[in-house]
Amino acid sequence: MDSHEWNKVIGSVLGAVLFILVVHLASQAIYYAPPPEKPGYVIAGTEAPPAAETEKAAPAPEALPDFAVAIPAADAMAGAMVGERCAVCHDWAKGGPNKIGPNLYGVVGRPRASHPGFDYSPAMKEKPGEWSYGDLYTFLQQPAAFVPGTKMTFGGLPRAQDRLNLIAFLRMQADTPAPLPPPGAGAAPAPAP
Repeated sequence: MDSHEWNKVIGSVLGAVLFILVVHLASQAIYYAPPPEKPGYVIAGTEAPPAAETEKAAPAPEALPDFAVAIPAADAMAGAMVGERCAVCHDWAKGGPNKIGPNLYGVVGRPRASHPGFDYSPAMKEKPGEWSYGDLYTFLQQPAAFVPGTKMTFGGLPRAQDRLNLIAFLRMQADTPAPLPPPGAGAAPAPAP
């Protein structure tokens, strides 16, 4: 090829690039979409929202039910259906694997951040105690409010009956179901996160 042919090839490529650039700029001008004020979802490990936003999103303290009465009256089968939402990230079979979240077999009464082989967030590791009925109830309402900084991005279960049904289901996922608290022990304000 002589230099005249090379000039045609290079000119064609540059012309195509220039055409694509002009079309791109024109389409951005016509179909401009402003960025959202807040993200649609939060990706774990990214910047935390401002403290004022977190406080605004925290639910009002809710009185805990009497678990000695509420758990036996709850529908564990309905809890299993609510738990299908959790099955993407958790397994509750005995000896089952950790997924995105830890295995939940025997979670009621188990110390927090204690399932072997799962890398818990520092916030969860620093939260002392066991998963009591009251703590599970409050955590399931809004996990990020109960353990600020948790890796769990689930928004929570706003309906109290869904939480009770799920806890009744999780209670049955153990070699021996965790004992119920004495009657009247749970009817108090929710524990502070």
